[in-house]
Amino acid sequence: MKFSYRARTKDGKIEIGSVEAYSQEAAASLLQKYNIFVTSLIEKKEGSSFLKKISFLGGNVSKKDLAIFFRQLSVMLESRVPVVQSLSSLAAQSGKLGFREAITKISNLVEEGVPLSDAFAFYPKTFNSFYINLIKSGEASGQIAKTLYYVSENLEREHDIISEVRQAMIYPIFLISVLVFVMGIIVIEVMPKISDIITQSSTKPSFTTIIILNFYRFLQNYWLFMIVGLIVVVLYIIYYISTKKGRENYDKVSLMVPLLGEFLKKVFLVRFCGNISTLLIAGIPINKTLQITADTVNNLEYKKIISKVEKEVSEGEKISSVMIKNQNYFPLFVVQMVKVGEETGKLDKVLMDVVDFYDKDIKRSINLFSRLLEPIMIIGLGIIVTLLAFSVFSSIYGVIQSI
Repeated sequence: MKFSYRARTKDGKIEIGSVEAYSQEAAASLLQKYNIFVTSLIEKKEGSSFLKKISFLGGNVSKKDLAIFFRQLSVMLESRVPVVQSLSSLAAQSGKLGFREAITKISNLVEEGVPLSDAFAFYPKTFNSFYINLIKSGEASGQIAKTLYYVSENLEREHDIISEVRQAMIYPIFLISVLVFVMGIIVIEVMPKISDIITQSSTKPSFTTIIILNFYRFLQNYWLFMIVGLIVVVLYIIYYISTKKGRENYDKVSLMVPLLGEFLKKVFLVRFCGNISTLLIAGIPINKTLQITADTVNNLEYKKIISKVEKEVSEGEKISSVMIKNQNYFPLFVVQMVKVGEETGKLDKVLMDVVDFYDKDIKRSINLFSRLLEPIMIIGLGIIVTLLAFSVFSSIYGVIQSI
């Protein structure tokens, strides 16, 4: 988040500017490090244009990049390499310009005496509140290397899930592309010639041929309108999802879609349990842990539920008691495991067991989806190509017979 500030310097001069941080408190803390005393600090509202929210993946710092960075930083600090030297070395080897500049800036800040967590907070879009609070905890406990290792483990787990989903989608996308290519050749190259032959002959075309010819004529007359219409629909959907109401509806509906909804719930449960376990291991209190987890969850439905859990826990309720009221989002298995963790005082370990269970379950679901989808897509592609071939060849055969 960006904040506009009005402040006084150590010399009493008024200074106006802006600063990036993950919260208002963090922004004020960052400014105080430079002996700038804030008199006014207001969050800057970014433009709501949905086009600003579209970014090219090549310029983003991926979870894999962050996982490697934190693991390498953990190893270097564990080996007693100074923080500034570690950051400078990692910056030099980074292949992404923006990430390299960010690490270099963080290294310079640390060299000037800024704590590592506050230095990371200068880049809230890359290092969110989850990472910042973990690093703060590591600084307070003197176990920064171990904490960074926990962060890298968490990131690697999320990256593995995303990679497996993407890999599972490669084959169906390839088959759909082949289907579109084949249909394009038939519609653009074959159908015009077949249409001319049938028009010039007295042959009565088959029913499937009539349908395909009519479809071809429709495309020939309205292809531009279809492309424009498709672009408008896609842009509207992107815009609608970028609005608060649209995002709420999208997050709610996506969890209700058969099969997909159950899969997404498992993914969010892995993130929820994994984040809480990691934060608890780092020594962060449960209320603060739930607040951080709610901030880092990207599904608004789960964000609301986790905020509700945090509120009731702060009032004295147990986590399991609140979760059992929301079994649409937290299965009974998870509730029972959390209850056991609370009773034994090993909630962090129990939650990591839940993560391991659902991690394996997600992998099994992806593998099953891939195995089932492959024959279904091949059969579907075969049926469509067969119908197209039959309509073409039956027309040609009819024309030959009439000659």
